[in-house]
This record gives sequence, C-alpha cells and structure tokens, in this order.
Amino acid sequence: MAEPEVRISIQPEESQDVEMVGDGAEAEDAGGADAPAGDEDDTVQETPQKPRLTFVDYLKSPIITLTVGPPASSTSLSAHQLLLEHSPFLASAITSPTTPTSTISLPDDDLAATSAVLEYLYTGEYFPHKLATRGVLQADPSIPEMDTTGDQLLKHARVYTLAEKLGMPALRTLALSKIHLVNSTAVAELAYARYVYSHTDRQDTTIRKPVASFWGQRSHVLRHETEGSFRGMCLEFPEFAFDVLSFVLDAEEKREERKRKSTAGDGDAVAGSGSTRKRGRI
Repeated sequence: MAEPEVRISIQPEESQDVEMVGDGAEAEDAGGADAPAGDEDDTVQETPQKPRLTFVDYLKSPIITLTVGPPASSTSLSAHQLLLEHSPFLASAITSPTTPTSTISLPDDDLAATSAVLEYLYTGEYFPHKLATRGVLQADPSIPEMDTTGDQLLKHARVYTLAEKLGMPALRTLALSKIHLVNSTAVAELAYARYVYSHTDRQDTTIRKPVASFWGQRSHVLRHETEGSFRGMCLEFPEFAFDVLSFVLDAEEKREERKRKSTAGDGDAVAGSGSTRKRGRI
C-alpha cells in the first residue's frame, strides 16, 4: 500500500488562533503587548489573547494511549494529548476533573477507523487522500479499482460514524465525500447500506438519504444482482424499505405533477386536471 504523504496542517476542528507550523509573527493588535503604556484608557480592559501554539507544543504534550477493540484482542495506539483534545469526546475523557486518565478504552471501535482519525489529526487527511483537482481518490495498488465486497465503502463509513461519536464534523464530512467517490457493485452497495442502517441514527439523513436515493433509482435493476439479499435487507431493516419506497413514490408524484403541467392548456384543461380516478357514469 502506498504510504500517504505526511504533512502537518491545522485541523478543521481547531480554532483559527492555533497554529502548528511556521515561525512567523502574529499580526499585532492595536492594543497589544507592544503598545506604549499610558496611552490607553485605564477603564478599558482588553480581552487576553490565547497563546499561539506551535507544533513543538503539540509534541511536548503528554502521550495518551488508546486501547482499541475488544479486551481479548485490543491494540494500543499512542498520540499527543493536545491533538486528541480536538475531539470533545476524547478531551472529556482525558481532562475529566474527577478521573483524569492517560489511557482511553475504545472497545467497540474499529482499529482502521481509529488509525484514520489519528492520521487526520496529525496531517489533516487520511489515506486514500481525496485529490480535489481531479475529484477522485488517491490510487492504491493494493486494492481493486472496483469495490465488489463493500470493504472500501465500509472503511469510510466507519470513519464517518467514529467521527460522529468523537464530535469531529469536518472529518465526518470528509469521509462522506470519499464514500461518493468509490466505484462499487450492487453487492458492495448493499453491504454499505446494511452498515448505514445498523450504525447510524434514523434522523441522520445526511448519510441515509443518499443510500435510499441510490436504491430508489436503481433497485429495479440492482436487486437482481444481489441474489435475494435485497429482499432480506428490506425485511431486516424496515426503515430502509420505507425510505426507498418513499423515494420511489415521491419521484412518481413529481413526474405526475410535471405531466399535468405540461398537458394543461387553456383554463378548462387546468380546472379539469386532477385525479384520474372517477366514479363510473350510470
């Protein structure tokens, strides 16, 4: 697998006054520390400025251990505290006033997804990178170009759900954008749909709506390629079946509405437009 290019950048979850690279001086405020004393109104109190954090500050922060996976087969990962604190979830666990800790247990989380989160915290991206200029994902010689099993889709889906748990919306958005760039088969898409409907909240239309839209547009063809798994998915997750059906019915209503508008001519035609179900004449 090609190694990702390592770079240091400000994370989207960071505040704008935090820097990790560069030694350039901060733009001085008119009432900054270098302002002559005595020229200010004694009644005016300036808001104290937060100190600028450099990358050295991040590296000097304590090391926190993340224990990922079930206890019988867990893996320990290490990262610097100040970087982990960009996640409200992890910051709460680390700096709890009652039980501060240097080890955080994540028994229910995926190792690859957790590793992607750490890579993102340190570099601002995770592999495979999104090539913005081309609108594609970075090539990975170790995986096929077409996802036939759902593994590639599920990788980004797991990052999405973990980012949601950790309170990192920018990473969640990045993972979702990568999902839409994966070339996949019907079998892979169904595996992805199963994960989405079993690991996300029913109110999370950001990720569920595209899934329902995909199957609503193509289910009449794709369901034949999944060898009965589509039917099993509908029975196991009624919400999935309802969302797909709702999409199909909404699309049909829109087509009927466009048809009525296109066939409506004069006022009589408009007035007569409506339901085609009428009582039979006697």
